[in-house]
Amino acid sequence: MSFRQEKHFALASLNFEGKSIVDLRKVFRKTLKSGIHGLCSSPYEEGQEPGDQLSEDQIRRRLKLIQPYTKWIRSFSCTEGNELIPIIAKEMGLSTLTGAWLGSNPEKNKREVKSLIELANKGFVDIAAVGNEVLYRGDLTEEQLLNNIYSVKDALTDIKVPVGYVDAYYEFEERPDITDACDVILANCYPFWEGCDADYALLYIKDMYHKCLRAGKGKKVIITETGWPSEGTSLQGAFPSEENAIKYFINTQNWSQEENIEMFYFSSFDETWKVGGEGDVGAFWGIWDKYEKLKY
Repeated sequence: MSFRQEKHFALASLNFEGKSIVDLRKVFRKTLKSGIHGLCSSPYEEGQEPGDQLSEDQIRRRLKLIQPYTKWIRSFSCTEGNELIPIIAKEMGLSTLTGAWLGSNPEKNKREVKSLIELANKGFVDIAAVGNEVLYRGDLTEEQLLNNIYSVKDALTDIKVPVGYVDAYYEFEERPDITDACDVILANCYPFWEGCDADYALLYIKDMYHKCLRAGKGKKVIITETGWPSEGTSLQGAFPSEENAIKYFINTQNWSQEENIEMFYFSSFDETWKVGGEGDVGAFWGIWDKYEKLKY
């Protein structure tokens, strides 16, 4: 079969040939203004990090900025002020994917799960996520994670809130017991972190998504995180830049809307603390910068 370059790139992304960075920013703002399915919350201000207590004022201020552009907000924890995120989001008319952060500390895990259940029973949770990348980090065994998932499912049976677990897309292929336990597959899909060239990133994320569909055997798949950094060190063929971040956002949002893919973009705001775990690129995944100014 002959190779058709023009067909391959049409499948991979929109045609941005001849567009300046000014043109791309205009398309970005038009895409954002038209509305997206979901955004991941970034509540930590400059100088803060997980473990710090969040104030109602900062959460309310940041949610007010992003509320006009999204239908859903995803939060990652249910303690240290994070429990206010779904409460304020519902007040603003947003739907909520609310997560309990699970780590290696059993007592903290109990507090997270307890708070998630309480929030759900009070009507502040539309989808409950029990843990985020716990298996990827190795914080819990599969059995320990399953116990937490089923304890939340049992507690929420009467109110019928879907319960899932968030991890890298491939975990749902490799861990069928986890996949079976989930009402909905909550998959993080990052072509960047697998060194994918930006020109092929849309094809790559589509493949990730369809792998989850097959693993889920008919269950709904939600992309709970995807994004592209605007600055930082490259990873193999994946290069952070304003241009690549804008193109990736536009391409994934168009695909999300055309094929009705439920997708949460990562992230709303740049957060400096993330450099600790991800290197310099960690600080540059936001649509808004750390000072709450729209970047593009």
